[in-house]
Amino acid sequence: MKTVVVDPITRLEGHGKITLFLGDDGELKNAYFQIPELRGFEKFLEGRPVEEAPRIVPRICGVCPACHHMASGKAVDAVYGVEIPPTAKKLRELFFMGEYIHSHVAHFYALAAPDFVLGPGSEKAKRHILGIVDKVGLEIGGKVLTFRKHGHEIMKAVGGKCTHPVYNVPGGVSRPLTGEQRDAVEKMARECVELAKFSLQLFEDVVLKNKAYLDIITGPAYKLEVHNMGLVDEKNRVNFYDGKVRVTDVQGKQIAKYAPHEYLQHVAEHVEEFSYLKYPYLKKFGWKGFVEGAASGVYRATPLSRLNAADGMATPLAQAEYKRMFDTLGKPCNLTLATHWARLIELLYSCERAVELATDPQITDKHVRNVPTKTPHEGVGIVEAQRGTLTHHYVTDEKGIIRKANLIVGTTNNNAAITMSIKKAAQHLVQKGKPVGEDVLNMIEMAFRAYDPCFSCATHSLPGHFPMEVTVVGPGGEVLQVLERS
Repeated sequence: MKTVVVDPITRLEGHGKITLFLGDDGELKNAYFQIPELRGFEKFLEGRPVEEAPRIVPRICGVCPACHHMASGKAVDAVYGVEIPPTAKKLRELFFMGEYIHSHVAHFYALAAPDFVLGPGSEKAKRHILGIVDKVGLEIGGKVLTFRKHGHEIMKAVGGKCTHPVYNVPGGVSRPLTGEQRDAVEKMARECVELAKFSLQLFEDVVLKNKAYLDIITGPAYKLEVHNMGLVDEKNRVNFYDGKVRVTDVQGKQIAKYAPHEYLQHVAEHVEEFSYLKYPYLKKFGWKGFVEGAASGVYRATPLSRLNAADGMATPLAQAEYKRMFDTLGKPCNLTLATHWARLIELLYSCERAVELATDPQITDKHVRNVPTKTPHEGVGIVEAQRGTLTHHYVTDEKGIIRKANLIVGTTNNNAAITMSIKKAAQHLVQKGKPVGEDVLNMIEMAFRAYDPCFSCATHSLPGHFPMEVTVVGPGGEVLQVLERS
């Protein structure tokens, strides 16, 4: 048995390892995606006052701190049994839209675009944001930087800071929005709408009009038929901050729709000995291993999954793009690389929604907190993080001290699907008798890169960087090839 190991995999957050096992005939026999970091952030929360949790959990990750801040804030509200004021809810969502903007921009242009703008087989040393700028020009590079900056500035205007927010408090938020701040947010959000439209046009011109790229997207190497999960509003439209979790099957039919506090009735977590990261699955079907199809318990919670699980978008421009994507690719869409298209549609939605919230007359109301009066006990908060459905669950004593915490992050939800996507890509790309070259390894990496995984969130590593290793193991167990990236 020959083995190929990719360690570290690149252009994502955390640490991971891919091992490919080849038979005597050179054919791929198996592929493993391994997370060699210990998950442990829940233990950091135990013994802490629950109101401190929203200030602690953003430190899990500097890439997506606001989603943890929001899920934690909602869980704390539930612990105290308090309903936040309407303005506070809108402010939280507006703050959240800022993070969606900067995160989706960063992933598309810095992590995904090199595979398409420069090409999957392009020179490794140039597959990065500077290579993109060199290819498309400084003007577009400047637009990208402005776009991401606006996302950060929206967060700062609403919540005071962006990377590690101190904004949510039990029962609401810590401060109202001034008229001057509102005007600044509206101006930036309207510019972001135009930049999101530009990004979708760029995707159309560079990717969708390129037959070679379209063949890769629609090819069997990047197709995976599993269930889909996403948060929806009362009309089953995509919503990132509030609503119920909807799960649809491989044919697009609803199989579950539940409130946050009901999540344990629907989701359980499986453990494999080769990885510290758990494998959530749907209790309705049970854990049947890394298998596709209607009977599998595996699901995805990605931008594409959210669009698959929903009946539409809640803003007009995003809805038009939603319809165009599914008219083109069919629904449900099981093409992993189509997640990049879905992410851009979500980006446009985030910008439109930010404009709606900034222009809501209620957004500058001064009543932004209802002080809790009930004895704390237990609460669950769910939001849609950029990388998937995010659940925070806290159990406290009568003084509000956390006794138990459970976090299921977006990347954890996608762990089984990522493993399966890597294996499927490798099965189609690794050819008998041919060495596994850098171009093949990059295309295998493309299978997980579409998920925009964040293993600092999923495993809660302290270093916060993500080296990747790929190992190729031969038929006798000997290591034939090791590729490492630091």
